[in-house]
Amino acid sequence: MAHTPANGLRLHTQRLPGRGDGPTVVFLHGLVMDNLSSFYCTLAGPVSRAGHPVLLYDQRGHGRSERPAGGYDRDTAVADLTALLAALGLDRRPVHLVGNSYGGVLALHTALRRPDLVASLVLIDAQLTGDWVEDMTDTLSVAALGLEHSGLPEQLAALGRRKEARLAAGADALLNHTTLIEDLASATAFTARDFARLRCPVLAVYGAHSELLPGAYELARSAPDCELCVLPDVGHTVLNEATEGLCAAVLTRLGARAGAVAG
Repeated sequence: MAHTPANGLRLHTQRLPGRGDGPTVVFLHGLVMDNLSSFYCTLAGPVSRAGHPVLLYDQRGHGRSERPAGGYDRDTAVADLTALLAALGLDRRPVHLVGNSYGGVLALHTALRRPDLVASLVLIDAQLTGDWVEDMTDTLSVAALGLEHSGLPEQLAALGRRKEARLAAGADALLNHTTLIEDLASATAFTARDFARLRCPVLAVYGAHSELLPGAYELARSAPDCELCVLPDVGHTVLNEATEGLCAAVLTRLGARAGAVAG
């Protein structure tokens, strides 16, 4: 593991080797309690073993990356990723982006803002349309108040639950001492017109019980090249509770894209 300077801060990164010089697969994790480790035992290992080079990183303010007071809007996230790819010499050819939950939002936004950087997208139960911005900011605001007044990190530390205490302290710092919630509140949901502008292939993997499925159906109808994979008996927790089906879908898509490039 290493820290890589990018866009004025140091991002915690991890690279896994592949075979040959195919496009790198870059993983984007979700918000607040999430970090690059969520991909270790789910997708990153199998993707690397299948021959694809992998880049994992903790996004701004998450995990072991630096936590500045501001810059948690989508455009800055794209700038962080762009600078990271340049710093690692991975900006010479498009990469595959795999985003889970809010990481999928950032992956899609990157494809719209910098289509030259993106070979394909895999969106895992990402928030796309509807009232998700308001719902998310409301949920995070309630969580912020709870963390501010509960002393949860200290309670967990006193019980010897150091990992949970560290995660709770990080969540408290993000929610109560940065502009994360305000930056999220200023965002807008994607539209059918946005989806129609996509220039790369998209694989959207959603749980059959996910409340976010309407946005996935809109994406599948509007994007020029989109495959929707709905996994049974699971909701928003596709990454952890439907890992086998998700991994199969991702590896099939990456293999098909590799074959198309080779051909």
